[in-house]
Amino acid sequence: MDWGLFLTFLAACGGAAATGAMFQPGPWYDALQKPAWTPPNWLFPVAWTTLYLLMSLSAMRVAQLPDAGQALAFWALQIAFNTLWTPVFFGLRRMRAAMVVMVLLWLSVAATTVSFWQVDWVAGLMFLPYLAWVTVAGALNFSVWRLNPGYST
Repeated sequence: MDWGLFLTFLAACGGAAATGAMFQPGPWYDALQKPAWTPPNWLFPVAWTTLYLLMSLSAMRVAQLPDAGQALAFWALQIAFNTLWTPVFFGLRRMRAAMVVMVLLWLSVAATTVSFWQVDWVAGLMFLPYLAWVTVAGALNFSVWRLNPGYST
């Protein structure tokens, strides 16, 4: 295990996680209508901690392989959209704009998963929970947006 690479990717995830600390859901989000299947609040930090560790481990594995440039470019793209979503949704309270970011996030996570799988199937496998979580998050973003038409910006 290359701890330097792992910690570098984990630091990038830390930047994304910091937006969650800066732009917390709070009373505004609590007051919104949400679907019955909304995950409980305690699950979000548990899920994201697990996902950030898996994302960092998988990127570390891929970064040590030849011809991994495109895969790592997709990783960089997805962490950028990951970082952007929270300030748009919770900070600006722009659910429609956040949905656009979420679609771009999902596409970049899917591209990362496929490209990782092509160079290291274990790294691709480690990205599948993230793809699943972003799928649920996208459905939740869409549902909350549709259930709260007064906040349709």
